[in-house]
Amino acid sequence: MSGYILAADDDEYVRTIVSTKLGAEYDVVTVADGSEAWARLTDADDPTPDLLILDVMMPELDGFSTLERVRENSDFADLPVLMLTSRGREDDVLRALDAGASDFVTKPFSPGELAGRVARILEQ
Repeated sequence: MSGYILAADDDEYVRTIVSTKLGAEYDVVTVADGSEAWARLTDADDPTPDLLILDVMMPELDGFSTLERVRENSDFADLPVLMLTSRGREDDVLRALDAGASDFVTKPFSPGELAGRVARILEQ
């Protein structure tokens, strides 16, 4: 299995977990916030990822705002987005899913659970 994953999270520890756990199976690039993710997505020299992972609470451009930009851009209409957050309240989950997220993982999370959800999304 292979694929390109772009993950945005302001927590360096979470970025390390994501890149370490998923890096054995996928090409993973991590960035610190939604602004950096959006810059990579819209850079013509960067390939479009097969999956975008977004933390909800980030500086500059949060995950919900980044997701809205992604869904408003026809180039990314089919891009799967996994939301990753410490905010596990039902209204946050519903907001993410209503905004077009493919799935939602609550922190703290098991790296194995994350890998399983990523594999499921990419197999669809």
